[in-house]
Amino acid sequence: MISVIICSHNPRGDYLQRCLAALRAQTMPLRCWELLLIDNRSQIPLVGRVELSWHPDTRVIREEVLGLTPARLRAIRESKGDLLVFVDDDNVLDPDFLEVASCTAEGCPFLASWSGQCYPEFEQPPPEWSRRYWGNLAIRQFDKDRWSNLPLLAETIPCGAGLCVRRNVALRYLHLHDSGERRFQADRAGQALLSGGDNDLAACACDLGFGLGLITSLKLKHLIPPQRLTIEYLARLVEGIYYSSTVLNAERGAQVTPRGTLGRIIDFLRIIRAQPPHRQILRAAYRGRDRAIRQLLKSDYGPITEPLGIARQVN
Repeated sequence: MISVIICSHNPRGDYLQRCLAALRAQTMPLRCWELLLIDNRSQIPLVGRVELSWHPDTRVIREEVLGLTPARLRAIRESKGDLLVFVDDDNVLDPDFLEVASCTAEGCPFLASWSGQCYPEFEQPPPEWSRRYWGNLAIRQFDKDRWSNLPLLAETIPCGAGLCVRRNVALRYLHLHDSGERRFQADRAGQALLSGGDNDLAACACDLGFGLGLITSLKLKHLIPPQRLTIEYLARLVEGIYYSSTVLNAERGAQVTPRGTLGRIIDFLRIIRAQPPHRQILRAAYRGRDRAIRQLLKSDYGPITEPLGIARQVN
């Protein structure tokens, strides 16, 4: 059994319909997978808004605690599958996606978390300057499979779009949060652009002695609206990514030290050498990293109580 999980908060109706249509078109028989749609406190509840009668084993589950992390944790508790496939509500899976995911699970027993290629579908032609930030939008294209047993290696860490994890990995992630070992939520909540829960979930494979990786034949499209390609949005996004990755690295044992005088000078020189709009985005990245370091040092690795990743305009 595979559990296909969509965590959604105030989704665009047309995007969600395309996501569901792609699932309906999967070559894997419906009897082999269940579908869970987690409604994460959408302003208009999703029950009754989407047509799911085509699938014999589907549920719409309302999660009132706002945030992608609570939605994922609820999905893990509710799911029945040996393999969990997390699909964003703006993802359009290739028709053989679930079959490839299943074959990977059977043929690569050393892997416990993986994702695939993520091609963009832009509503409008993107500005050329934005290309260097496409990776932050979960856009990934590669020509060969890659894997490692290094939990946060950028070259092999799966992304959240189409993330596949074995059940023991999902239960490990659930335990980290239920036990209090994981002291913060590294995912988005409403308009806050934190990003790191995907990596933490995938990295639990290495905690259990397995590998993680990227599978070439596993493919989907990511639907990207114009507002995600603005300077303001990308600056906020990068700030949240740098913040989350710094805290996550600390949670996974990395030493946290404040930036010294030389480090601050290097940061300043890099910023002034960057051309607009990259200067603004780089400044936001360093701001997110430095804010995380300050909070980690202030809390002495105790509970972090300050607001995390509050969305705002970047000057």
